[in-house]
Amino acid sequence: MGQKRRISNGVNRTIRAIIGAILVLVITFSAVSICQNIGGSLKADITGQKIYTLSAGTRTILAKLNQPISVKLYYAKTAALEAPDQIRYFNNYYEFVKALLQEYVADSKGMVNLEIIDPRPFSEEEVEALRYGLRRFAITEEENFFFGLVVQTQFGVEKVIPFFSPDRQSFVEYDISQLIDTAITRQKTRIGVMSSLPVMGDDVSGYMAQMMRMQGQQPQPPWTVVEQLRSKYEVSEIPTDVNDINDVDILLVIHPKDLPEKAQFAIDQFVLKGGRTILCIDPHCWVDRPDRMQMQMGKPPSQSSNLQRLLRTWGLEMPENTFAGDRALAQKAPLSRDQRPEVIIGFLGLVRELRPELQPERWRGCFNADNVITTQLNDVRVFFAGVLREVVDSNEPQQKDEQKDTPQIKRTPLLKTTKNGNSWKVTGPYELMLPDPSRLMARFIDGTEPVVMGYLLTGRFKSTFPQGIEIEVESTQDESKESSAKAEDPNKPKKSKKRIEGLKEAAQDCAVVVFSDVDFISDMLAYQKTFFGNVVVGDNSALLLNAIDDLSGSSDLISIRSRGNFQRPFEVVDEIERQAEKETAQEVAKLNAEIAGFTNELQSILASAKEKEADVVGSSIVNKQREIELKKREAQRQLREVRMIRRERIERLGNRLRNFNMLAAPTVILAVAVLLGIRRSVRKRHYVSHESDA
Repeated sequence: MGQKRRISNGVNRTIRAIIGAILVLVITFSAVSICQNIGGSLKADITGQKIYTLSAGTRTILAKLNQPISVKLYYAKTAALEAPDQIRYFNNYYEFVKALLQEYVADSKGMVNLEIIDPRPFSEEEVEALRYGLRRFAITEEENFFFGLVVQTQFGVEKVIPFFSPDRQSFVEYDISQLIDTAITRQKTRIGVMSSLPVMGDDVSGYMAQMMRMQGQQPQPPWTVVEQLRSKYEVSEIPTDVNDINDVDILLVIHPKDLPEKAQFAIDQFVLKGGRTILCIDPHCWVDRPDRMQMQMGKPPSQSSNLQRLLRTWGLEMPENTFAGDRALAQKAPLSRDQRPEVIIGFLGLVRELRPELQPERWRGCFNADNVITTQLNDVRVFFAGVLREVVDSNEPQQKDEQKDTPQIKRTPLLKTTKNGNSWKVTGPYELMLPDPSRLMARFIDGTEPVVMGYLLTGRFKSTFPQGIEIEVESTQDESKESSAKAEDPNKPKKSKKRIEGLKEAAQDCAVVVFSDVDFISDMLAYQKTFFGNVVVGDNSALLLNAIDDLSGSSDLISIRSRGNFQRPFEVVDEIERQAEKETAQEVAKLNAEIAGFTNELQSILASAKEKEADVVGSSIVNKQREIELKKREAQRQLREVRMIRRERIERLGNRLRNFNMLAAPTVILAVAVLLGIRRSVRKRHYVSHESDA
């Protein structure tokens, strides 16, 4: 009996254990289901810049929705599971986009309907995706990869993101919000582009493009920034010899080199009429550099663009051959394919965070924290940017008395160097054609005040041409007859002078943004070539788009664009590299001075040599060359030692950081386990002590 009772008790305990395990599983699944359904709105965004939380600008755009919109997210999830690693990477990206779109649905109060579609081969969904213009990437003969978005309104408006490029992951919220904003807005902003560079590309027809390819020539494509503008605005080209500017909302002037007076007058009048304007001028535009043929034929053409006459009326100036420099912001870059990257004092990486001793007051790093154009920027690179300075209004003396009752122009700096930034000047026309980075770096002297490279000008402007200008026009028929007898060629069109006048001052507030660099929006700095085409690098293009959005009044989009696009600077590593570069610069400067001295000495020997002393002169030259080579080898050995020490210090730092990251989690877990073990041991002793007392 006792044995049967013990077996029965064992069976009961087993049954109770099984039932208990089943109940635990049921409770667990029920709790998970309840948390998903009831606690779905309880979320915590612990990212540094709250990239999973919708910005105030997006919420404002969603609040303006007065009609339901349909959002279709196309992602070939099934195909991605069978694809190579380059495609499987997008799975995490897709989860991020889906989570963000779900936030749009939650905050839209029922105005946004989200549909997630996995387009399978030969399905209606795949045909629909192709009809919308989504980009297709072939994985196999049948499987295709899609990752795009379509926004539709009840009135038949369709806006598309053809492909979520990896480089724009930090701009996803802006792209989606901009898509929704343009879908519910009936009219696009009109932008006119005036430039002495081929920023719009070659405007050739299909036949002409085919003929150029047959001749081994390729039509010049437009700049990527222009393509980006065309996807959001209505963009047209304004010729550089224009007499009048109409039918555009914003005028974008890029590198206005040798702009004729009538075009400057047209810009002046466009501004006075209330037209918003963005000027990108440059004392040395790198993308406008001449080719080897032009350099060999003599003095190369100027690479400078300036509208000094207009600028001085607006209270600014940009000195010629003068550039912004900052040792703390200088970046490395190779100036040619066969050169190693070197620190270039004119190549500045403007950042959001600076050390306190370098930070300008009330600024976020190099960006104005109080202006919507720059407050969200994180990383902008400029190349040989000019220096913008405020000056006293330079209108004619007789005009000064009339300006006393006119509101002054407000000049708001947008971009600055650190407190140690300074301006530096070149002395020769060829000094920047083939620049020597180490020589430029050695000549630079740290300053005590920031240097400004961008301004926002607002207020009531005066005209730069209060008396108007004279232009050439075709003569009338009577005038042509009177002068035909004196003309050498009677068939040549006759010209006469005509004075045209315009507004002398603005009747409303004007707004102009001035940047002292052109290269920052070029493909060289703002974009990078990848398998998926040109992708955005940093915030260069965002800076231009921010200015356009601000001038067009769309401040909601500006607050979205640059969120999550910030990388913390490696200050310790940067300081190590700066110190090593400083030591290297001293060695290089010393070497260059010695080489220059020996070169001058050799030239003097050659100039004073006589035929009878040719052998002596030849031996002298050989000896001097040997001395220079020895100096070079010694300096190169010292440079290698400095670089080796720098590399070792950086590697030691990297190893310490990696070891810390690897050991941090196990150390925390071990510490928790030890504390739990100690607590359990204490409680056990306490329990045994009480049992013994009982």
